[in-house]
Amino acid sequence: MVFKRLLGSLGVGGPTVDTVLTAGAAVPGGLLSGHVQLEGGNAGYDIEHITLELVARVEVEHEEGEQEGFVVFDRFTVGGGFRLSEGERRSVPFTVALPWETPITELYGQGLGIVLGVRTELSVAGAKDKGDLDQLAVGPLPVQEAILEAFGQLGFGFKSADLEYGRIGGTNQQLPFYQEIELAPSPQYAHAVSEIEVTFLATPGGMDVVLEADKRGGLFSGGHDALTRFTVAHDGVPHQDWRALVDDWLRQLVGHQSSYAAASVYGHTDPYAGNHSHSHSHSHSHGHGHGHDEEHHHDGGRRSGPGMGTAIAAGAAGLAVGVVGGMVAAEVIDEVGDFFEGDDEDEGGDD
Repeated sequence: MVFKRLLGSLGVGGPTVDTVLTAGAAVPGGLLSGHVQLEGGNAGYDIEHITLELVARVEVEHEEGEQEGFVVFDRFTVGGGFRLSEGERRSVPFTVALPWETPITELYGQGLGIVLGVRTELSVAGAKDKGDLDQLAVGPLPVQEAILEAFGQLGFGFKSADLEYGRIGGTNQQLPFYQEIELAPSPQYAHAVSEIEVTFLATPGGMDVVLEADKRGGLFSGGHDALTRFTVAHDGVPHQDWRALVDDWLRQLVGHQSSYAAASVYGHTDPYAGNHSHSHSHSHSHGHGHGHDEEHHHDGGRRSGPGMGTAIAAGAAGLAVGVVGGMVAAEVIDEVGDFFEGDDEDEGGDD
């Protein structure tokens, strides 16, 4: 892909760059590899550095409403310090580690509507130009896939996913935004909640799973949000009964009027009990107090209905991108296409 602004500053005969990512989806905390392919122009240029930026499209809420913007959430210098001769072709290989909190963009090969990109910055002759931009695909970690599959087995359906700018209080969140995966409730929970939002905050040692329920109001009470946090390990995924564990989580979440509980993968609770209500301010604050263990109930019969993977693969209820089906899918694809065709707008300076 040609650097459009670079061509304008150095002339039509300036160098070109194209970043090619290794095929296949990466995973949070995993390695991303590829090659930056350079081709010299009509003269030689000193390439001072080649930097890759990880870019995400996020939603920002404010008093006037909601808007979307792009956030750079990591940077890697992968080369530089050489002269690119006239007409020379050079390939610069790279391998970098993605942040553990990198959002998931696809599940079972189906896009979730999340837009991530790798943008290449080239420093030539003292000028920095951001140009080449490639779409980044990220699949789930095994533990993330197991949890989402368990929701599917319990009858929950995928509604949508987005990236929210802000922080979740009481966690060790590292990125300036977090991902929410919104699920439609199963018939068993539809009377209590209108939707469940799942957020994964992974680290090298494990992962926090933050569940938020939009609870329905009763005859004499309005609806409110309940928030609960659980911690799981990366290992032992095949040996855990995830369906039973996630069902336990849901019973705890729905059972509390409003709580913020921390529990281990084995189901022992150590809740930070306290009232929690918010209007999606994205700076969640929670009171601390003494909690209690919930009584665990499991369904006696194990139904073998389709999990979330089967549902998404089948495209049921427009699960590939959103509940309204093809129209949303087309809109998201158009936006992604516009985003990755090029970056012509002024980026507002360099870091």
